[in-house]
Amino acid sequence: MTEPRIAQRRPYVTDMKAGKYAWCACGQSKNQPFCDGSHRGSGLGPIIVEIPQPKKIVWCGCKHSHDKPFCDGTHSRLPPESLDA
Repeated sequence: MTEPRIAQRRPYVTDMKAGKYAWCACGQSKNQPFCDGSHRGSGLGPIIVEIPQPKKIVWCGCKHSHDKPFCDGTHSRLPPESLDA
């Protein structure tokens, strides 16, 4: 796998506590937007993010953001044939 699977066509907006998180970059995790190890063998791995204080985070759901792991609106510009979720 060289391209990530689109987990959803919109971002995941969550209130996060301070801490380290592993954002799923492959789109296969059953625990979106976080990694559950499903990427094994895909050639893609999680992106580790440290949130220094509690705040709302807008995580990328389409896995194609240019500001990974955060949403930059790329999901609205993906061609329809690439939307598999």
